[in-house]
Amino acid sequence: MILPASRRGLLLASLLGAATIGVAADGGWPAVGGDAGGMRYSPLDQVTPRNVWQLRRAWTWRHGDLDRFPDRRPFAGFHATPILLPETAGGALVVCTPFNRVVALDPATGAERWQFDPKIQLASAPQRLKCLGVTYWEDTEAPADAACRHRLFSGTNDRRILALDALTGTPCPGFGAGGIVDAWPLFAATEPAPADPWEVQFSAPPVVAAGVLVIGHINNAKNQKARAAAGAIRGFDARTGALRWTFDPSAGVGGANAWSLLSVDEQRGLVFVPTSSASPNWYGGTRPGNNGYANSVVALRADDGTVAWSFQHIHHDVWDWDTPSQPMLVEFPVGGRKVPAVVVLTKQSLVFVLDRQTGRPLVPIEERAVPTDGVAGEQLSPTQPFPVRPPPLMSTRLTPDDAFGLTFLDEAACRQTITGARHGDIYTPPSTTGWIMYPGSAGGMNWGGGAFDPVTGLLVTPLSRIGLYLKLVPQEQVPEAAGFDPTRGAPMGPPAAIAGTPWAIEQRLLLGPTMIPCTKPPWATLVGVDLAAGEIRWTVPLGNISKLSPLSLPLDWGAPISGGPIATGGGLTFIGATGDARLRAFETATGKEVWSTALPASAHANPMTYLADGRQFIVVAAGGHMFINAAGIDDQLVAYAIPPAPAARDAPSPGAQTAPR
Repeated sequence: MILPASRRGLLLASLLGAATIGVAADGGWPAVGGDAGGMRYSPLDQVTPRNVWQLRRAWTWRHGDLDRFPDRRPFAGFHATPILLPETAGGALVVCTPFNRVVALDPATGAERWQFDPKIQLASAPQRLKCLGVTYWEDTEAPADAACRHRLFSGTNDRRILALDALTGTPCPGFGAGGIVDAWPLFAATEPAPADPWEVQFSAPPVVAAGVLVIGHINNAKNQKARAAAGAIRGFDARTGALRWTFDPSAGVGGANAWSLLSVDEQRGLVFVPTSSASPNWYGGTRPGNNGYANSVVALRADDGTVAWSFQHIHHDVWDWDTPSQPMLVEFPVGGRKVPAVVVLTKQSLVFVLDRQTGRPLVPIEERAVPTDGVAGEQLSPTQPFPVRPPPLMSTRLTPDDAFGLTFLDEAACRQTITGARHGDIYTPPSTTGWIMYPGSAGGMNWGGGAFDPVTGLLVTPLSRIGLYLKLVPQEQVPEAAGFDPTRGAPMGPPAAIAGTPWAIEQRLLLGPTMIPCTKPPWATLVGVDLAAGEIRWTVPLGNISKLSPLSLPLDWGAPISGGPIATGGGLTFIGATGDARLRAFETATGKEVWSTALPASAHANPMTYLADGRQFIVVAAGGHMFINAAGIDDQLVAYAIPPAPAARDAPSPGAQTAPR
């Protein structure tokens, strides 16, 4: 049941209170995650299940950088979520391109207002290029009419931090050198240091708390060598760009970087950092122990970078199950009151709920025994943490009996692959005979995270349900020239050496001869979870395989995904994410798909929504993905809205609610 707008507004006010983490009551979208705590929720209720069918494309904007750099097209992922600035900061819609141009658009028309091009220095060899968004901050200590009182911050692929005036796009002269901080010298001076500058990149936007700008980074070599670059998180003065502090989660080992989005609780002065595994992936013999702050959510005090608390969701990770998504800050019911909480979504499809101030579990967590018989030189943890509720959001066990194929030959080949490899439940150890990971290293859940509706208490998140086959091979059995292809980010195919270890790694998607997954469909799902009850309320397929199957089957069996959802006060969840190039709307309460429309390319960015000229817009970047649909890389930002009256009508007949496929 969808609550009337008046009741939803009252209930929302009672749940959020005056000192919230920043849901924009005016219908704005001031941060990439909707608010600083990443709920990805808007109270806007103009678009509902009754009228969503009326949505039409309102405008399209193309960033044009693919035409400027045609040789980089296959590597440029337009996965940014725009933000909407408040009217005091110009009211523009601001987005970044994969080449780190920052562009301000008119939110009602998509017309450009200004743009700033940092002219990034590209590597000699193609690298993945992406920018997930920009960050807005108001310097309340500056005079009301001062330049750069309203600032935008963005990190670049070539390791610089930009500070721009939000009204004009002009660099802020008091920040670093002419509005730019070059962070490469800091990377080069931190042990372990990158062997090459392009081992590290900025892609996720920084955050600001207590006047300190905090930023993590991508580590492109973590799967290639035992001592990859340190995963240092750094805090800079938001006014001057001066380095304030450095926190290294890897403790000198390397990796454990935070490549996903950070969250902020400004009231408590805390920054929540989602860290990855320590280096290298797949083998931990060179880094014994639990690897402390790796695979964790670490709460840092923004003013000095010290640790307030941390929670590790994997001990001694050898599965590349990084903490993928932005820690979600919500109000969680405990004993009749609302407790500020952090929700941690993992690639393993597990959901943890922690006290935001202390890190203590608000839902009990059990350490359960897992296998420890890994390869020679390995020391696996005898236990791993599991929440008592909710259960895993997908199956975490795969056996030969689960093999799937469109034909008998397909199914037989898949069964043979699973039988010949080590298989079983989650945390199956890496093996020299091959092993099956399910979920794979891409999840389960991934960087797009989930959306939380504070009125219904439902968490909605997508999950990938495609397995992975991997095998550790002694390096002496691998040709000396074999290595990681830097243009692909991760190896898929023959074994590639992991420098500093005895091993090479072979990995590939768990697919049959016709390139159909060996796991039963659906291969992607959208799941609704009652967070307070710890129960899965609904699970529905996400995506259609008509464009992805060599047989062009029009089946709703789920599609390869990357990206996430948003939830709205109108009772809808919007999501692209799928490789079938569609944007969809689901009833948040039931999971029923009530609308979908074709996009010019697949949208592997989270959508966003806002109010402009009295209309609710839903906007998403349709840019494709180099690992999902490399031939479909594009550069379009697409906005949808219900046309102004008199075109609006009452709900149509049931058969007209979904746009044609």
